[in-house]
Amino acid sequence: MQIKKFTAPTLKEATEMMKEELGGDAIILGTRVIEGDRKFNAKKMFEITAGADEIIKKNSGKNNEMKKESKNIYEKEIDGINKKIFNSSNRTTGSEIESAASEPKPEHQFKSEKLDKKIKEYSDLLLERDIQKPIVKEIVKHLDNYSGLVEEKNLESYLLSSLSSMVTTKEFKVKKGKTVKIALVGPTGVGKTTCIAKLAVISKIIHKLKVGLITIDTFRLGAIDQLRIFSEISDIEMAAAYEPGDMKKLLNKFSDKDIVFIDTVGRSQRNSDNLSKIKEYLDVAKVDDVMLVVSAATAPRTLNDISTKFKVFDYKSVIFTKADEAASYGAILNLSYNFNTPITFITNGQVIPDDILAVSSEYIANLIFSGKLY
Repeated sequence: MQIKKFTAPTLKEATEMMKEELGGDAIILGTRVIEGDRKFNAKKMFEITAGADEIIKKNSGKNNEMKKESKNIYEKEIDGINKKIFNSSNRTTGSEIESAASEPKPEHQFKSEKLDKKIKEYSDLLLERDIQKPIVKEIVKHLDNYSGLVEEKNLESYLLSSLSSMVTTKEFKVKKGKTVKIALVGPTGVGKTTCIAKLAVISKIIHKLKVGLITIDTFRLGAIDQLRIFSEISDIEMAAAYEPGDMKKLLNKFSDKDIVFIDTVGRSQRNSDNLSKIKEYLDVAKVDDVMLVVSAATAPRTLNDISTKFKVFDYKSVIFTKADEAASYGAILNLSYNFNTPITFITNGQVIPDDILAVSSEYIANLIFSGKLY
């Protein structure tokens, strides 16, 4: 067998040189790439080692078989070189798969894995903050929608943005010219009377409004005295309604006021009869707005039950009290998101009027995420 090497700038040229000298029956025995040297302006070259045997010409049948074999070897060599040089083939041999498995992972894959791990950590954190599992899944879905933009360094910002988009807030506004009647409702012990005192002072001092107070909490021992003492100190007029029919007369008395706050008696959400009696007072008064007052420290299932049962009053916003006593704040998001209801205020103590915060979606998002009021 005659063996010879052929070198050319391209594989095609080297193959043509081989065929011209050794004929079409020549067999490719091997190929390699000769890397260039920029220092000496040497270009990349292709080398083919080929062989030809005169015996092949004597047997046409064998000749055809050898041609096929030569063609197969040639195609394999071409395919192999393309893989090495241009990485253009998606097909891999067993050895290549084994080699690829041992190679280090690309940087972008490491980044993706680190990001997924960080998202999982944040998901666990939100669950610890008492955000309901379906809502956490929705938040993760939000992050997935921005997968091309979210990175580990900006993940927290996107998470806070997602949280704030799922909770709504409402600004407390009252215009002069018409008496606005606002009632606060809620279960026992959540601090409705203290809330009304804070809102009354804010309305008088900050918004410069004429304020009136009406209480229908004539059942709780000392409730009327508590509000009366506050009204005397703050110089805000106050009255008590003992029957639903008293409401019309008292509102006529307060017709010169810009805003009238109505303090209701605290009742269990599970006693529908008592809730109906409170509603009788508010129906006669034809209130303009109802705010649900709940404690931020209430257990999630109980809070959900309260929010559902007190819908009988058609409340338009929520005040969360006792935020300084709560271990977490995910319940705020749960209520706002599940009931499509805005949050107006959060209270964080008993001091009047200081311990009350008008909130924004961004503030609540940070409050839930950090777990800190300040």
